Amino acid sequence: MATLKKNYIVKKRNALNEMRVKNMTLQELRFLAIYLSKINKDDESSRCVRFSLDDFRALMELGRLDVSYIKKATDTLLSRVVSVPIENESGKYIGYNSFQLFKRCKVITADIENYIEIDAHDDALPYMFDYKNRYFTYRLSNALRVKSCNQLCMYEILKQYEKIGQRILSVEELKRQLGIDEKEYGERFNNFKKRVLDACQQALQEHTDIKFTYEPYGKRGKGGKILYIRFFIQKNDDYIDQMTLTEFIQQQKDIEDSELSDYDKKMLFLSDACNNEFSTSKITVLHDKMVECLPLEVVRDELKCYDYLMRKCHYMNMMEEKKKIPHRFNYLLSIIGKD
Repeated sequence: MATLKKNYIVKKRNALNEMRVKNMTLQELRFLAIYLSKINKDDESSRCVRFSLDDFRALMELGRLDVSYIKKATDTLLSRVVSVPIENESGKYIGYNSFQLFKRCKVITADIENYIEIDAHDDALPYMFDYKNRYFTYRLSNALRVKSCNQLCMYEILKQYEKIGQRILSVEELKRQLGIDEKEYGERFNNFKKRVLDACQQALQEHTDIKFTYEPYGKRGKGGKILYIRFFIQKNDDYIDQMTLTEFIQQQKDIEDSELSDYDKKMLFLSDACNNEFSTSKITVLHDKMVECLPLEVVRDELKCYDYLMRKCHYMNMMEEKKKIPHRFNYLLSIIGKD
């Protein structure tokens, strides 16, 4: 049974890297990378991975070691469904497979020992074990450093093609792989460029072992709409791989043990739902509006708050394709107030 060690390599099958990750949090995406780094792809018996409860709390940024709170996090993780595209022999998209990544979780809270074991879902096994080719690898530290879902997904999307040096993707397909609604940012490519492409470009150069540039590619659509993007992928010579999984866990614990109150930690957590677009003070105002307008069972559950706020941000981005929203914070505040 796999337990925590210092250095890990993520081995990810290309097919699994094509999955749609809509509604998964950064912590859940990061946990998947950690899980893949701790199993042996050639040995299905390694499918069950064990963490101490304290380590799991730190990895998932739960804020406190409470069994009922951990249960909410694990129930959500077990319920996550991903979709992987199916292609025919000519590479044409003909459908998709949908399945849960994990099927079982066991939590032990005895005085002598406490730990959590998590097991992959049977339907996910073909994407995690017994493959010989069409996969890529990277050091886990890259997944631990990035700060948003978009950044982690973009890293894996491009890392898969690092040896080739470039990748061409339609804007539609890129949004699908990032878990962004196809209508989000729609006709206004500059919004997508600024909030996703440029933000990821800066983050990957600062925190990972690759960097990239990009340019529009091929014919354009009606009104000059950009349909395809070509990415140029390079090794990041300035990257210093210093953070191990053990060090990351300790860093998270240090943050939890800092002078931040539980409320402040919750505001930082909710900030990620908005892709860190707003200041902590603005996130606080948004949270206060949620408390005013939403059922108590929602505002008391940090995961439900996160999902709610993320959906509202996706809606706002979709509406901006129709008409530019000059004051995004005020707009988001107003649509929350309508619930």
